[in-house]
This record gives sequence, C-alpha cells and structure tokens, in this order.
Amino acid sequence: MGINTTSVYSEVLAKVERMSQAAGSTTRRTTPADRPRVGSHLAARGRETEMGRKRRARRINRTLALGHPDAHCELDFSNPLELTVATVLSAQCTDVRVNQVTPALFARYRSAADYGGAVQAELEGYIRPTGFYRAKARNLIGMGQRLLTEFEGEIPQALDDLVSLPGVGRKTAHVVRGNAFDLPGLTVDTHFGRLVNRLQLSAETDPVKVEFAIADLIEKNEWTMFSHRMIFHGRRVCHSRKAACGACFLAADCPSFGVAGPADPVAAEALLRGGNQEHLLEMAGM
Repeated sequence: MGINTTSVYSEVLAKVERMSQAAGSTTRRTTPADRPRVGSHLAARGRETEMGRKRRARRINRTLALGHPDAHCELDFSNPLELTVATVLSAQCTDVRVNQVTPALFARYRSAADYGGAVQAELEGYIRPTGFYRAKARNLIGMGQRLLTEFEGEIPQALDDLVSLPGVGRKTAHVVRGNAFDLPGLTVDTHFGRLVNRLQLSAETDPVKVEFAIADLIEKNEWTMFSHRMIFHGRRVCHSRKAACGACFLAADCPSFGVAGPADPVAAEALLRGGNQEHLLEMAGM
C-alpha cells in the first residue's frame, strides 16, 4: 500500500506546530529537517498508476484552492470583447503591463466595428507598450472585421469559432470561455505548463497535448479555477528560474521539491512573490 502523502504532510505540520508551541512561539521558521521529505514520499509509492496520478492531481487542486483562495483572471475587463482584446495583448507581455494600457484603449475602441475600422498606426500607438504591437494591431483589426462579418459583432462562445479569430489561439479562447462565459476551459500558459512538468502530472510539452492530458485528471467543472490556481502558484511560488520549494505548500505532492529551487525555508521565503506571503507561509507550515 502506498503512503498517504496528505496524512504525512498533516503529521509534519502538526509536528511543526507542536515544536512552535513548545518553543513559546519564539520563531515561526522551520528547518529543512522539519519539512516534508517529498522525494522519499513519492519514491515509496513506486511507479504511479493513472488512478494514483488522478488522485494526486485532484488533491493538488484542493490544496491550491486553500493556498490561493483569491485566484482569478488578472486581466481587467468588463465584457467579452475587452477580455478577448486584453488576452491577445498579453502574448509575450505581463498582465500588469496590459492593464496599464487597456483603460485608454477600451475608452477609444468600444466595439468590434471600432477595431475593424481602426487606423493601424493609431491603434499601434495605444498598444505599443505591450510589445509586438504591429502584429497585435493587425490581429485586432482583423478580429474586429471577422466579428462583424461572421458573428454579428459579438464574441462567440464556441471554441472553434473563437480560434477562427485573428490572434486567438486555444489559450486565449479558453481564457475567454472560462472568464467571460463561465464555460470550462484549461488555460495552458507558460506557468501552467511549467507546473505540470514539475509536478509530473504529464510528460507532454506541447500545450494542446498538455491540455488534453490534464483534462483527463481534473474534473471538468474545475478546469477554469484549476488554471487560475496553477498560474497564481507559478507567479508567486514556483518560478521558472528558481522555485520557492522550501516555502511551498505543495511539497508533499511534488517530485521536484528541492530540485526546482532551494529546500531551505529561509532561502525559499525570500523567493515568494505577491501580497499574500503570510498566508503562503502558514500553508507551508512556517
């Protein structure tokens, strides 16, 4: 019988709490020896079965929900058109930068007709800070025109219709479907793909193949929120260059603990990002 990592992790956290109380709460830092020994936990399972992977993936999702209760789409928008435009602009650009650009853009271009009839040079001026602005401007103009000719000026809900729009791929389509229309979709961006790899939920690297692999593991009604939680975790904890392994609350279920980043809690804490670091530390038992 394999080890129940959830139980093991709970026991570790309980141990840390007892140690903290015994010390009179003089410190809230744990040492590497007090943290979950992830490699040994997973190794004890032997080869993971498909059912085991599914159970672990769903446990990870539940833990992420506790760790990132505020996970959401970080692009600012008020309607499906604005979200589609913002997501197109987010390619090779941060959401923060896009949100700095879109207030003026959305005030000037309010409809598909506005984008379809835009003067490219003028539109480029609004979106230049997002990078690749010439290609993005062409796509937005083409998108506006296609919306007018094929979809009565409205953003469609169907995946096949969305990906027929210039500049809209599966990732953008799932963002729009999940957040503008409340339809389930998995958003496989760079953060999502990186975490899937480190958590060894799939060996696939192609985004479409990753999408289908995770769709088999996570409940359909959780797809959108699972995407948000994975992206939140990637931005705040599991960074591309150096993950905050020693301060990660997914440690008990992560085969890459201590490999993707420092296992030392103090070193890892310095790598945390975002405004909820205290909560992240509490979740990690620190």
